[in-house]
Amino acid sequence: MVIDKLTPGRVAQAMGIILESIGTPARSPKPRGKSPGWKLGQLRQRRIRYPIVKKTTPKPRKQKDKSA
Repeated sequence: MVIDKLTPGRVAQAMGIILESIGTPARSPKPRGKSPGWKLGQLRQRRIRYPIVKKTTPKPRKQKDKSA
């Protein structure tokens, strides 16, 4: 078989087959499901609420009298 120079398009077409034969180093995905949630009888504490801090509007500056 004579190997000709491959064009970028032909290489792109063959990449799927090449990657399939090589395989992947990644692990298979872990099974998923619902998390167990809170245990029965476990007490939950509410968040600590803090008062809201609001910014005040800046007071206007006093203008100095112009001396003559």
